[in-house]
Amino acid sequence: MDRKNSQNPAAASPARRRLLDNATRLFYAEGIHAVGIDRIIAEAGVAKATFYNHFPSKDDLVVAYVEEQDRLGREAVAALPKQSPRKMIAAVMERISQAVVAGPWRGCPFLNAAAEYPNPDSPVRRAIDARRVWYHGMLRQLLAEDGDPAPSVTASLLVALSDGLLEIAYLDDAKDVPALVREGLDRLLVRR
Repeated sequence: MDRKNSQNPAAASPARRRLLDNATRLFYAEGIHAVGIDRIIAEAGVAKATFYNHFPSKDDLVVAYVEEQDRLGREAVAALPKQSPRKMIAAVMERISQAVVAGPWRGCPFLNAAAEYPNPDSPVRRAIDARRVWYHGMLRQLLAEDGDPAPSVTASLLVALSDGLLEIAYLDDAKDVPALVREGLDRLLVRR
């Protein structure tokens, strides 16, 4: 896998960027297994050898896609204004509301990818698991700073709430998500 470029997006070649951008669009819109590499190569306007120079296999491309989505999410959280732990949790959860009502929503890219890669030992699932470990840990840390008596349990509940909200926004009505975020936080972040 092209690890140096997956860790340093600025070092990516224009061809690699086009491949990843096209893969991201197609994987999200149509599903990972439904999109072949020949289509990604054609839409990126690169040679097959160029694809394999950057991604030895389709799974390497999928891992790069998952890792980039993870990196973008972490950067978005890091860019949130610094505030109290409780307000930071609310701001993180509010990002869900913003994402699902911003445009075409087809569910959480991590959950979608996990559904297509059931083997927990696959590199794709390991990349998804790394994202989930980070998300849970970030919430747990904020909850501990806020004085939650069981920060790990509450973090797990917030992750479950996030997962559920991301999926119902696709399956039901995304317009309901902002109110559900507020209600969920009111119920889970009990005042001490």
